[in-house]
Amino acid sequence: MPSSVINHYSYQEDKKILRIVYQSGAVYDYLDVSQKIFDEFQSAFSKGIFLNKVIKPKFKFRKISD
Repeated sequence: MPSSVINHYSYQEDKKILRIVYQSGAVYDYLDVSQKIFDEFQSAFSKGIFLNKVIKPKFKFRKISD
């Protein structure tokens, strides 16, 4: 199901980095995201809700671009 918030995402398992590219074009890396959390994110019905409720409050991030 397409997301109104997320354009696409990728996960670097070795570095535990979840990269989110938002519909706005902004790119953020969420740091120290475990494989378990990534798997839950992938299987979430609404990735935007999961991102807002689970990932954003718990993980540090790095803004890559606007």
